[in-house]
Amino acid sequence: MAAVEIEFDGNVAIVTINRPEAKNAINRAAAEGIAAAVDEVERRKDVAVAILTGAGNTFCAGMDLKAFLAGEQVRIEGRGFGGLCQAKLIKPMIAAVEGYALAGGFELALACDLIVASEAAKFGLPEVKRGLVANAGGLVRLPKQLPRRIATAMILTGDLVTSAYLEKYGLINSLTPAGGALAEAKKIAHVIAANGPMAIAAARKVLEDSQDWAVSDMFEKQNLITLPVFKSNDAREGATAFAQKRSPVWSGT
Repeated sequence: MAAVEIEFDGNVAIVTINRPEAKNAINRAAAEGIAAAVDEVERRKDVAVAILTGAGNTFCAGMDLKAFLAGEQVRIEGRGFGGLCQAKLIKPMIAAVEGYALAGGFELALACDLIVASEAAKFGLPEVKRGLVANAGGLVRLPKQLPRRIATAMILTGDLVTSAYLEKYGLINSLTPAGGALAEAKKIAHVIAANGPMAIAAARKVLEDSQDWAVSDMFEKQNLITLPVFKSNDAREGATAFAQKRSPVWSGT
């Protein structure tokens, strides 16, 4: 049984961490499997969006501590924990969360562009309870995605919180009944996938990179990424399709 499986729903890829017996905790095989799946998503022109989820009604319990004690490396060079947390993605990724998203599992979700979660899902960074720290993105991403004091409390107490609590602060895009996260994530993914691929890639890159830009040069840096989109075949196709009242046929050029 593969530690990570990938399947396709039209131009949407579903990447599933497939270690339900270990609550989808990340060992070396899972990290390599996620990295390979990301490579496939980025390589394939017929894939526009990816969804990351977990088998067995659990998203991911974090690092496999048995693998850690056995000396397994669960970080991939250049990509970080789980083959994703420091990866430079081009295409959008949505986390579809059921059950627990804990420690590194939560950090995998934070590395995604959007989070869809069921009402039964729970999130947390319990590393401090085990003498560890959330260095796969929790310490640096969570304070940017939540109010600082809310993030600080989660990081320093290590306590778990509900999906409804995080939705209140805007961390979760959609809240679903238990068992409905993947279906909702697919709906959102297909809406995104219907848009121009060059426009999506440029918009995503600006969103990601601009967090570190100074106000004085943010438009200059943005234009380097976005102005080529206006000169693309896709831009002409989008305008033409609108005028002709039809769906656009994107070329990605």
